[in-house]
Amino acid sequence: QVQLVESGGGLVQAGGSLRLSCAASGGTFSNYVMAWFRQAPGKEREFVAAIRWSGDSTFYADSVKGRFTISRDNAKTTMNLQMNSLKPEDTAIYYCAVRMYYVVRRADEYSYWGQGTQVTVSS
Repeated sequence: QVQLVESGGGLVQAGGSLRLSCAASGGTFSNYVMAWFRQAPGKEREFVAAIRWSGDSTFYADSVKGRFTISRDNAKTTMNLQMNSLKPEDTAIYYCAVRMYYVVRRADEYSYWGQGTQVTVSS
């Protein structure tokens, strides 16, 4: 059973930084993709960033490109999201998700999800 546990959320002022982590367990994790999604109140869950577990390819939503950086550790069991220059519109619950093989941006294409971590950016 794949388990994903996010950490690192919190409250930060606009312009500040946060680093989210997602610890993965319970699977072999070969040929898989890990992604971050977020969901603000009253809005649909949206794609933020994704990385292939080889680490050779990363993908970003236009809204975060240049501000957020996705990475994974050498042990290949933890994925991180470094968020810089945060804006109030980045406020949301951030979710870690996993699927096999290909990067897609639709939330319903991901098989496993973490419980989410709240990120709040004050103006």
